[in-house]
Amino acid sequence: MRKALALSLLALFLGGCASNPADRDISGTWINQVAIDAASKGVPLREALQTYGPNLEWDVNTKAGQARYTNGFENVEGKLLGEESGAWKVDFYGSSSSELKRDGKQLSQSATENEAAQVFDRALIPVPEGAPIGASFERALYSAYMGGSWKILSGPGEGNTVQFQADGQVTGLPDSDRYALCLAGDCASMSGGNDNMWLQFNGQGSPWIFTRKGKELEIFQAVNRAQADEMPSFMPGERKWLLEKQ
Repeated sequence: MRKALALSLLALFLGGCASNPADRDISGTWINQVAIDAASKGVPLREALQTYGPNLEWDVNTKAGQARYTNGFENVEGKLLGEESGAWKVDFYGSSSSELKRDGKQLSQSATENEAAQVFDRALIPVPEGAPIGASFERALYSAYMGGSWKILSGPGEGNTVQFQADGQVTGLPDSDRYALCLAGDCASMSGGNDNMWLQFNGQGSPWIFTRKGKELEIFQAVNRAQADEMPSFMPGERKWLLEKQ
């Protein structure tokens, strides 16, 4: 009798561990690490975002019943409904819905008619308090994709060491103190499928086309081929810089 009771208690204990609420909790910030890893390994940035996107970051608050995501172009807020069989449904106020589920250390977003299934990892790089949604993904991308030291092999400032910081600051690149990679939206639609970035100095800036192959980064002038009354259409012009990662 005592042995049977002990086995029952053990089963109850193990069952409780297996269904630990902490293992199913989806609260927090989750980023599209798969897209970041693909770009860092050599896939063109636009291609990586399109293949493993479109969503870049989820921010979930189960206590408040809120969930929101960004795809780099729009920020969408929804109502988080109760958990059922380990899945959480997010209702976007009657227009559409998504299903989220914790799978170990990852957050899975189920496929819908409009979007493929996606997976997200917890954001690890801290962002300033009050930072907009998407900041965690952006910092993680900038750190992995642009981080480290680069040397200018040709172009203005040849021989300089350039560093692209996770917060969007850049040092060592002449006439540039800030940068931003194009993730989605108008900057993507106007670049003809090319990867592009924004470089600015003292608050004034312009778009540039870039290509990254292995440790080499080429930055080209963005030439607008559109007419004055048309949406800008940027194509790569003369190469301005060739950088190599050290």
